[in-house]
Amino acid sequence: MLLTIQSPTHTPGPFPTPSPSRPEYNPGELVDYVAQTGDTLPALASHFNTTIQEIRDANPGIPSDATTMPPGMPMKIPIYYLPFWGTTFQILPDSQFINGPAAIGFDTAAFVEGHSGWLKDYRAYAENANHSGAEIVDMVATNYSVNPRVLLTILEYLTGALSQPVPPNGNYPLGDIDYTHAGLYMQLIWAADVLNNGYYGWRTGTLTEIEHLDGNIERPDPWQTAASVAFQYFFSLHDSLEDYTHAIGPTGFAQTYTNLFGDPWVVDQPHIPVSLTQPVLTFPFAVGATWAFTGGPHTGWGSLLPWAALDFAPPDVKGCSTTQLPALAVADGVVVRSEPGVVMLDLDGDGNERTGWDILYLHVATTGRATVGQVLKVGDPVGYPSCEGGTATGTHVHIARKYNGEWIPVNSAISFNLNGWIAHIGNAPYQGTLTRGNQEIIACDCSDAASQVKNVK
Repeated sequence: MLLTIQSPTHTPGPFPTPSPSRPEYNPGELVDYVAQTGDTLPALASHFNTTIQEIRDANPGIPSDATTMPPGMPMKIPIYYLPFWGTTFQILPDSQFINGPAAIGFDTAAFVEGHSGWLKDYRAYAENANHSGAEIVDMVATNYSVNPRVLLTILEYLTGALSQPVPPNGNYPLGDIDYTHAGLYMQLIWAADVLNNGYYGWRTGTLTEIEHLDGNIERPDPWQTAASVAFQYFFSLHDSLEDYTHAIGPTGFAQTYTNLFGDPWVVDQPHIPVSLTQPVLTFPFAVGATWAFTGGPHTGWGSLLPWAALDFAPPDVKGCSTTQLPALAVADGVVVRSEPGVVMLDLDGDGNERTGWDILYLHVATTGRATVGQVLKVGDPVGYPSCEGGTATGTHVHIARKYNGEWIPVNSAISFNLNGWIAHIGNAPYQGTLTRGNQEIIACDCSDAASQVKNVK
């Protein structure tokens, strides 16, 4: 895919120059690091080209059962130098990237209305209805869990959506020339998908390098934030190194963001606590029932990372036939979103999916779907599995976890645990296993004997 810049808005601002490039460290040299929100030992080992055990040896105070590191904790990390490290300039803190606590209270419609750019009067057909530009931004922000401020900054930087009266020509305002991504809504979907791929690739340690369109390799600086790597990944799809270098530097995207919303580092509040653990969850089907594990770890929403979701199919279906067996609440909660194909279950009960633990149910049939505000106990019906709400090869339910707006990948330090069954990723999306003790269930959309799992407490 090719990203073509369309007159980004460059306005001066008070930004420091980037730090000098990193030295060529001696193998295993201990370097200073301050833990960032959401850091885990596997990801840090990947970033610094070292091992979990070496990090533990250098930081003996880390508990053996630690998952996420305490934000702000000083650490010593053995580093092994790799060539082609990228910029040390940090674009955005992670808390401001995701559609989490930092986005509460932000009124996208009011903000857009307060600016004179073309987005203010934009209207388009999306998801079976006509929507304003602000509504389209909010739809993508909600589904992909990307802060609407980020999407608005992308639109302003690339198209002048908030400051320029005339929109860019054509159906590809963000530059992805693909007929399946024509129009503002699909362009924003593509952008959010790509941004999440970079963010969660860095968060889990699976993204170790960025390949530019000219074939050059760049490795993100080990001290980077996941949000900064998300923008580096996104802007690496530019058609020139000059555009890329400007976009990820202090006078690029970061400056546009600050001009619109103020300094994001001043309001940064870590959104992932120390040693985050998943609450007790059960399978989304009845105790004693056997369903097929039809989809191993794959994207929570979209087509790329994070691999945050699992799929299960009831035994009474073939293809996209209807089922008499409902998907059930995996924990107590309140329904905060109910729309075609989707139910969002808020486990902390505060009615806001940007805070606490939330469970996304996808491919939920319209008939019998739980309604907004409905309080559910574990085992209560959420709705019936179906093929509604996106691409599906057969009737099933898709479940994924979020915490404070951040998708929790299956391959994170926080295990996806359903009644003691632990999910593991495979070599490709939808592959993978569930294990409990010496038992193993292998994901397969064929619903064969090896994919059958019984919900036993």
